[in-house]
Amino acid sequence: MTGKRFVKDFRISPGESIRLRDFNPSYKGKYQKHEALEKVEELRQKMSDLQQHLFAERKRSLLVVLQALDAGGKDGVIKHVIGSMNPDGCHVANFKEPTQQELAHDFLWRIEAQTPAKGEIAIFNRSHYEDVLVVRVHSLVPKAVWSQRYDLINDFERRLIQNGTHILKFFLHISKEEQLQRFDQRLDDPAKRWKISEADYSERERWDDYLRAYEDAFARCNTEDAPWFVIPADHKWFRDLAISEIIVSTMERMNFQLPQPTVDIAEIRRKYHSAAAEGKRTGKSRKRRTR
Repeated sequence: MTGKRFVKDFRISPGESIRLRDFNPSYKGKYQKHEALEKVEELRQKMSDLQQHLFAERKRSLLVVLQALDAGGKDGVIKHVIGSMNPDGCHVANFKEPTQQELAHDFLWRIEAQTPAKGEIAIFNRSHYEDVLVVRVHSLVPKAVWSQRYDLINDFERRLIQNGTHILKFFLHISKEEQLQRFDQRLDDPAKRWKISEADYSERERWDDYLRAYEDAFARCNTEDAPWFVIPADHKWFRDLAISEIIVSTMERMNFQLPQPTVDIAEIRRKYHSAAAEGKRTGKSRKRRTR
């Protein structure tokens, strides 16, 4: 598979209504784990190089949105995929339960402050979509309120795009069985037990409600320039491969143009490198005379 193939296989077409039950979260194609891990390392290096070009160009930006059900692997993607990027031009924003100050503002207020500046990459660990997902499933606001947010989200993303931000939105699709296995692994691992809460288990009772909420979000907020991808995520290594390929493929298509130098390169070479070379030759001559 190439990056283009991943884009084709996992991207939801604008205007398409899907059922997540029709997507196989355990899909891994013909890849074996060892070759996928090797490929991810190559892609991480490419991603790092492309990020430098984006940072140097400083005309566009990239926003990567990660959404998933509990234990879906958002932190894993950030560690194994995004971890190759230079933090000087990349930041991760985690959107947990809103604070009282955040609740006193429009739901997009806290999101706006975390969008990437030109030359930067922002990774959203959860995002503005929580306000049509968990808010909807738990009836935190009336339907008359959250149902209007789809249009507001589209307007928000359209504005980012007009300002030069490229947007990629990933739903990490795991099975209910895989989620339970990951919860069990956390219980068995002292280093991960802090992640577990009773809410993780009680939320499983709302599994179908969450799937419907996601499906509606995909149908209502999926455009040519801000696409959604459903990534099979039961196999962590395949998840990382697919997302790496899509990010690199997208950044390559952005065709970054490095800026022209602001100094006279020939003059810099003449003035400093020639002097350094002359000093090196002089030093060698002195050494010969002292022998």
